Amino acid sequence: MDLDLLTTYCEGLCTPQSALLKELERETNLKTLNPRMISGHLQGTLLHMLVKIHGSKRILEIGTFTGYATISMASALPDDGELITLEANEELECISNKYFQKAELQDIITQHFGDAKALIKTVEGIFDLVFIDAGKKDNEYYFEQILPQVRSGGLILVDNVLWSGKVLDEDMDNHTQIIHDFNVKMSKDPRLESLYLPLRDGLALFRKK
Repeated sequence: MDLDLLTTYCEGLCTPQSALLKELERETNLKTLNPRMISGHLQGTLLHMLVKIHGSKRILEIGTFTGYATISMASALPDDGELITLEANEELECISNKYFQKAELQDIITQHFGDAKALIKTVEGIFDLVFIDAGKKDNEYYFEQILPQVRSGGLILVDNVLWSGKVLDEDMDNHTQIIHDFNVKMSKDPRLESLYLPLRDGLALFRKK
């Protein structure tokens, strides 16, 4: 079974990708060193729908990259919604900020640059949804730091939890072992309901009880 063909098939059946997100994806492919980090059509559509279905009004994103997921989620928020996004690489601002402006979401999205482990301590208030897509070895730190600020019934999503399938390796490298250990620990956490999806590089969805 060719997973790339299945992905293309599914993308063809989804709500069409907007012209703006197509343009952002193209620019990401042309101007960044690791364009596969972009959320892309399937994941972006899922994030957009989750925000709408869940009725989220306040979102925290850890790891902006070029802003594809940011726009996907922010565009599903109500007019009085808010999305705060944290990014380590300031060089990406020229891309992300341009598309936030083009999407007319600059009043909803607030972007901060710096070390996410430090920035997350400055974030205040309660969140309906958190999307963690930053340094994978720090997933547990981000998770535990922000969980008290997620409302009961709120959602936390974590990207890249399958790590290109390496979590199935018998002899894991250190980075993969950290991701695997995080997955197992969170799956048994009594504070959460958990769902792991083999979407792209793996997406975990947690609901705080």
